[in-house]
Amino acid sequence: MSWKYALLTAALVLLASCGEKPDVTASIVPRSDEVGSDGGSIFVSITAVAEWTVKLEYPEGTSDWATMDPSSGVGSCSDVRLRYDANQGDDVRSVKMVLKSGSTQVSAVVFQMGLKSGIPGYGGFGKDVTVVRWLEVPKTVEGDGRSFFTHDMNGGGYISARESGVRNWSFYWDFAEHMSLWVAYPLNNSLKGKGSRSDEWGLDPLLPSELQPSLVGGSYGGGWTRGHQIPSADRVGSRQANISTFYGTNMTPQEYNFNSYIWAGLEGKVRDYASKADTLYVVTGALFDNSTRYSGKSSGFAVKIPTHYFKALLYRGPSSYATGGYMMAGFLLPHDSGIARGDYLDYIMSIDELESKTGIDFFPNLESIIGAGAAAELEASAPTKFWK
Repeated sequence: MSWKYALLTAALVLLASCGEKPDVTASIVPRSDEVGSDGGSIFVSITAVAEWTVKLEYPEGTSDWATMDPSSGVGSCSDVRLRYDANQGDDVRSVKMVLKSGSTQVSAVVFQMGLKSGIPGYGGFGKDVTVVRWLEVPKTVEGDGRSFFTHDMNGGGYISARESGVRNWSFYWDFAEHMSLWVAYPLNNSLKGKGSRSDEWGLDPLLPSELQPSLVGGSYGGGWTRGHQIPSADRVGSRQANISTFYGTNMTPQEYNFNSYIWAGLEGKVRDYASKADTLYVVTGALFDNSTRYSGKSSGFAVKIPTHYFKALLYRGPSSYATGGYMMAGFLLPHDSGIARGDYLDYIMSIDELESKTGIDFFPNLESIIGAGAAAELEASAPTKFWK
């Protein structure tokens, strides 16, 4: 078989009620989404209010290689173990843990590395899809020519970000177009910090130099400016974190007046939203698949000019407008100098509407926290007055 990494979303929460009985909520969350090729075990946390059982399911054509210890119980439990054999094959393999409690059924998937698994993606760089459950990360698509990367705060990448628990920003790189479809990151006053802009333009160490535009000595050519996706001003507390915002993987070719006025205004407003939140989860990106315009080749590539720019925002924190401590809003702006002096609030919308216009599934991991139904309601809700 040829399993690549797949996005893990621990599906949970089917609500059932009868008479005066309360809703039943259940979840199953593994300590880690992926394990090494050696045999061993990991803890699994189970939330339930009644009797429960766990059944393991495997992709068709694969054999049993793991067990649950125990496979049944009553009520919530944090010391259940998933025990697994060594993987003697070359490829990644997976097992689905299906938890049943009353009328509720939820599941989670664990991936085990093979002897030659490496890191999938174009040429072995990045991940073809991501299994992290960070709230800001959109759903990724297997085999779409894009790969997922992460920077930590100290100049490291995906592994050190997972180990330290402190990520800086992640991006979804399009190898054919030499540009990120989106950049995703958490933001609050602490993560933003206090300091100054480094202006240290550089090449991203996570990618070979020949695969990315070189923007060290100037912009793309053709009159297009270097437009940040995660703004420099969102990472000024750490010099290394700020330097990373000047990598070419964070840039797109942007029209100068658009960048300087309406887009800069929205970036400032996002920092204002974040200052009121425990954490604001931000996805910033560009639509360029249908573009017919290209930059000059000063960067080494003629790069497509985006037709639109978007932001997807998930607020977590105290607010009278929030539902269960969360609320969402989306923005989709045409990349047009004619709106440079306009109002970005003219382009605000629900996350559902933004998803329909971009084809991107935003905040898929929220449902593992608040339930699929509540997450769907938030995505469908029109932005509240908080955002305006």
